[in-house]
Amino acid sequence: MALNEGLTIGALAKRTGLAVSAIRYYETQGLIQPWRNAGGQRRFARADLRRLSFVMIAQQFGFTLPHIRAQLDGLPNGRTPTKADWSAISIGFRDALDARIQTLTKLRDNLDGCIGCGCLSLEACALYNPQDKAAARGEGPRYLMGDTPD
Repeated sequence: MALNEGLTIGALAKRTGLAVSAIRYYETQGLIQPWRNAGGQRRFARADLRRLSFVMIAQQFGFTLPHIRAQLDGLPNGRTPTKADWSAISIGFRDALDARIQTLTKLRDNLDGCIGCGCLSLEACALYNPQDKAAARGEGPRYLMGDTPD
């Protein structure tokens, strides 16, 4: 197959390890944009290998498809993305990953204390949340979400 003919969906599936149905789904979500050849068959750019690899990795990190699509929308459609194009995308993901790492680290460091005390109640916890002061800051596990006790 000549490079300018593009990849078939089967070839793309084989190279990425994705099921054909997953590739079709990603297409409907606007993550890749194949064209049709004269016979009406889907053809994919070789750059779609990288796009789909990026999708798979970003999903493993917990990013949603809308977030991933927004990032991919910044890549050029008429040419293969360059290292500089991918570097620009990585900046936004790096910030999000850094925030997630901070949250997970705080959760890891504090979770055993919350579970270990046995009360399992924010209202009754005299150590971390006396008189349920955290409730005034909103719903959810306020201190694990970044709030600090006074």
